[in-house]
Amino acid sequence: MLPIDAAAHSSRWRRRHPVDKAVLGLGLTVLAISLPPWPGAALVLLTALTVLLGPAGVPGRRLWRAYRVPLGFCVTGAATLLIQVGGPEGFVTLADGGPVRAGQLLLRTSAASLGVLLFAFTTPMSDLLPRLVKAGVPAPVVDVALVTYRMSFLLLDSVRRIRDAQAARLGHTTRAATWRSLAGLGATAFVRAFDRAARLQTGLAGRGYDGTLRVLVPEARVSARFVAGSVVLLVALAVLTFVLERPLS
Repeated sequence: MLPIDAAAHSSRWRRRHPVDKAVLGLGLTVLAISLPPWPGAALVLLTALTVLLGPAGVPGRRLWRAYRVPLGFCVTGAATLLIQVGGPEGFVTLADGGPVRAGQLLLRTSAASLGVLLFAFTTPMSDLLPRLVKAGVPAPVVDVALVTYRMSFLLLDSVRRIRDAQAARLGHTTRAATWRSLAGLGATAFVRAFDRAARLQTGLAGRGYDGTLRVLVPEARVSARFVAGSVVLLVALAVLTFVLERPLS
């Protein structure tokens, strides 16, 4: 199980309905994209961090391990706005207003990423996917997503076991041995993936699979108080953004 999935299953909000967490997490993401970068996205970023580390109870180290990957993409995308290629001043020069635009983009994307992580760190996929059928998503699409979600963990576990076996047999001692081990890892994982898929299909057929996977979903109700509190928080962030922005305009 991936660290973010383990955190979602052990989250304080594990038993809350996904709609509750979607209103808050995805609402923060929408605000980060739609509000002015300063101070709107900055307020959203601080709020998301506070909720993640506070009420949601996400460990700081685990949050950083998950956040550093999208943050790297955010920094890379913002860095491209710092320079311009071509022009009378040279082939590569500092773009006019590049630092401002880069900072605005970095604020927006990093805050939006935290909003998505808030939802991901508190909502296991096993709770979300089965409920999508009631939301109008076709059942076959949800079934494929469930099977893919399950198979991804089996494949990752197989890759880990193969790598451990190769390391125990000194398969990574030299560069040539590492490349041979990597080729063997890819080939073995490919074969095992097809074998597991065939066994899964045989097992489903033996259990009378009729085109729909039926799974038990933990009972949960949408909390009107939680949703109302989330909406109030989102509105307050929007209002505070425009109040703080006005003196600077």
